[in-house]
Amino acid sequence: MKNRSFLELADVKAIAAGAEAEAVKNNWAVSFAVVDDGGHLLWLQRLDGAAPISAQIAPAKANTAALGRRESKVYEDIINGGRTAFLSAPHLQGMLEGGVPIVKDGVCIGAVGVSGVKSTEDAQIARAGIAALGL
Repeated sequence: MKNRSFLELADVKAIAAGAEAEAVKNNWAVSFAVVDDGGHLLWLQRLDGAAPISAQIAPAKANTAALGRRESKVYEDIINGGRTAFLSAPHLQGMLEGGVPIVKDGVCIGAVGVSGVKSTEDAQIARAGIAALGL
């Protein structure tokens, strides 16, 4: 048997605080979600002024990053590169940049998804949240 890390509530709160701080610093109205390694929602936060649809997109991006064990942008790039058949991949709905896996000791333990601004800025917010863990 192997031991593995997992996200605790204190970790999730730290990620949320880091993501919120990055968004507020840049005056970006977004929603962000934190999921566990199975893509299950642990936290969802919609900042004032964020579009309602962003609260649906952020968890989908996080779920995709967690299940795929890679940034959701990878899937966006595959599709934009012409492999449109990838749109039929099961259970992956957030195939847009802005989902970033949380990796500890080479193992994905969850992910953060952000929606509401440019996709590169969404990813910036997600990374800031993850950085709050100090991994």
